[in-house]
Amino acid sequence: MQRRPFVTFAFSSAALAAPGLMRNAWAQESGVTSKTVGIGCSAPISGPLAGLTRDSRLGMDAAVAHINRRGGIFGRMLQLSIADDAYVPQRTVDNVKQMIAQGNAFVLLSCAGTPNNQALLPLVEEAGIPYVAPLTGASSLRKSLRNVFHVRASYTDEIRRLVQRLAGMGLAGVGVVFLDNGFGRELLEDTTHAMAEQRIKPQFQAALAVDGKNLGEVLDEVAKARPAAVLLATVGSASVALIRGLKKNHPGLLMAGTSVTLSGDEIKQLGKAGSGIAVTMVVPDAHLAKIPLVRDYQGAMRASNHRVFTQRSLETYVNLRVLAEGLERAGAALTRAKLRDALASIRNWDMGGFVIDYAGQPPYVGSRFVDLGVFSGTGRFLT
Repeated sequence: MQRRPFVTFAFSSAALAAPGLMRNAWAQESGVTSKTVGIGCSAPISGPLAGLTRDSRLGMDAAVAHINRRGGIFGRMLQLSIADDAYVPQRTVDNVKQMIAQGNAFVLLSCAGTPNNQALLPLVEEAGIPYVAPLTGASSLRKSLRNVFHVRASYTDEIRRLVQRLAGMGLAGVGVVFLDNGFGRELLEDTTHAMAEQRIKPQFQAALAVDGKNLGEVLDEVAKARPAAVLLATVGSASVALIRGLKKNHPGLLMAGTSVTLSGDEIKQLGKAGSGIAVTMVVPDAHLAKIPLVRDYQGAMRASNHRVFTQRSLETYVNLRVLAEGLERAGAALTRAKLRDALASIRNWDMGGFVIDYAGQPPYVGSRFVDLGVFSGTGRFLT
């Protein structure tokens, strides 16, 4: 069977120890002064998702620096604090508790990971702290919560788009490799539903350990099934070893993944081995400077002496810009309640080729944007 191109086919310690003290700390409007606004983030600076966090931090830092150079928001400088959780959910919760208790976080931004956010969201609601742009697309976390404002499209949206494209290409025999944790299992469920909609039966479903220790077994399973395509429900360093193994054993195998499958560093590590991998995008192509938002992002990155543009850093640049818009709308007499109301009021806000709309009621999901791209040997998209 002749295969058509994937894209072009269609198109504090005390507070931590004493719950009563914690509730008292949460009752205060902490993290904001007449000169600063504290933004808290917990993310895997170490561990299997460290590459994604490096990209994420670059985008957020570039946006913060750009806003602060212009005098901040109502004279308040933005102060971003990122604590390492190594992709361990309890560490995420502990980090955020400490930020709130110490008065370092008026608002939360882009904490990373599906299992991490699953553990974090009850705390967010109890603390009453606004939380913008969790770095997860898990549909199970898109609940009617008053404090949580998602920005990106969901994994369900991404997977459905991928499966529709695979089905449209007429491929017979599609297998799934998923990360053996809450993130991967939710993507597997999304994939199973999407395939059923397209009348595709998964040829195999293989669970890959987060540390990749069973990679050999997974590769053997793929070899036995001999699929035409593999959908990658993986993330982080495990994706790199998996792709290398699949490329070595099956040079012509089509691989497709979501927007979080590979970070910019991981794409660089793969080099030519990354060529031809199809992925979804939840923001526009970070290299398309003809799009005003992308041009603004690239300018902010260059002003911070960064000239490597990635989807993840663009996504987190967008996330910080959404938070900044909420802070602007909340006014100079800033409170968390005013920020929540201001964020909820965002309707059809065009950032320059990318629209955010919270529709005024929870669950708050700002964007449904999903596009597709295929990596070239240089790590850029062929679109």
